[in-house]
Amino acid sequence: MSEIIEGAVPQWQPPHDTGGKEPASNWAQGAWVLYEWANQTYFSLITIFLFPPFFTNVLAANPVEGQAYWGYVQAIAGVTIALMSPLLGAMADAAGPRKPWIVASMLMCATGCFGLWFAIPGEPLFHVMVSLIVAAVGMEFAIIFANAMLPTIASDRRIGLLSGIGIGMGQLAAIFALILVLIFFQLPGEVSASFIPAEPLFGLSKAAHETDRIVGPISGAWFVIFMLPLLFMVPDQVTKGLGRREAAKAGLIRLWETLKSVRHFRNVGLYLLARMLFYDGMTAIFVFGGILAASIFQWGAMQMAIYGVWVTLFAALGGFVGGWVDLKIGSKRTLVWAIIGVVVFFAVILSFDRDRIFYFITVPVPEDAAAFSTLPQQLFLVMIALFGLMVGPVIASSRTMMARISPKEMMTEFFGLFALCGKATAWIAPLFIGIVTELTQNQRFGLMVAIPLILTGLVLLLFVKEERASAVVH
Repeated sequence: MSEIIEGAVPQWQPPHDTGGKEPASNWAQGAWVLYEWANQTYFSLITIFLFPPFFTNVLAANPVEGQAYWGYVQAIAGVTIALMSPLLGAMADAAGPRKPWIVASMLMCATGCFGLWFAIPGEPLFHVMVSLIVAAVGMEFAIIFANAMLPTIASDRRIGLLSGIGIGMGQLAAIFALILVLIFFQLPGEVSASFIPAEPLFGLSKAAHETDRIVGPISGAWFVIFMLPLLFMVPDQVTKGLGRREAAKAGLIRLWETLKSVRHFRNVGLYLLARMLFYDGMTAIFVFGGILAASIFQWGAMQMAIYGVWVTLFAALGGFVGGWVDLKIGSKRTLVWAIIGVVVFFAVILSFDRDRIFYFITVPVPEDAAAFSTLPQQLFLVMIALFGLMVGPVIASSRTMMARISPKEMMTEFFGLFALCGKATAWIAPLFIGIVTELTQNQRFGLMVAIPLILTGLVLLLFVKEERASAVVH
């Protein structure tokens, strides 16, 4: 066994065998945390808050077509990630270093993001859809390889804390980027305030939708710039001397052997199944909850932006707090309590309507009531904040749990399977929500589909052991 060297990672050094020291320096661990700051702006600007409405309402011929095409984009990207991530993870494990894969994935994502600048209204959507797919696939691959570095740079005791801090930092980055885009590109000319410029930054034209298209280049540049600390400061696995062809062959063999020996990893497999269910249900709530709020309270784009910042702020706080809780009580118990909180607060969220709270209590609401001024809206915001507070620990500890129970020698490979399980079934919750909503003509009944998914995942999680699996000898 190689000697532990502060700031360096010997090949396959077990995270728990550190002689009382962390496998990497605090600076290196901080640089890894910053990678979350780098990637979350992409999700905030391109996949959740700003670009989807532009794509659906402006680029597409009509909102129905736009929503359908957006679904096709996510499906194609998801299938691509599902098919390729386990193989690429196995190849990376076979070759050793993860940074070359991160660089390639990062540049792929940035290329797709910059391609969104050419999302000009009236032009064919094909190249926009290709750019979205390229960006999504590149981002997910980068996340797989970066996540797999965590157990090699931090001890078992600290990975939960770092994971939680990373999630919190990412959510803060999302808030910061969203506010900057609103202040410098979206609000000028619309809102008069001392801190808002009279015209959009760089002289961008709102008429040509340049202020909408700029979120692509901003996300791409942000990702590249803030990934640099990870690339320069975080120690990587040592090379095994394999070329691309040899690594591909070794990766295929390794992946096949892993799939054949799946019974050896029953605990990991059970966790992946549990996580697939509770995470898909929670993600559907996160996405469709905003749609429900906009529908019942008649919120416009400005209100939805404020709503997004509000929810993300509490998700960030949840990530920070969840990391500390994970450190104290472990990943599994943190996950269990956070998931219970998600279900409870979601059940309360469903109880609100324009003039109703807690399912049965009617309150008087003026027809011309301002946004956020009524009791149902205010209570909705309180409950969605508490829901976001639970989401942060679920995101952070679900990743930490994977790092704690996966074989250390196959970490990237298993994070590839982690991504595969997350993407391969991501269509289930939205599909059933759509079917039930259409059959019942009721948004709340449609969203209730998420509850049995989450509860089933929670029950399965109770049977998962928080212990590291040993690798199969090939």
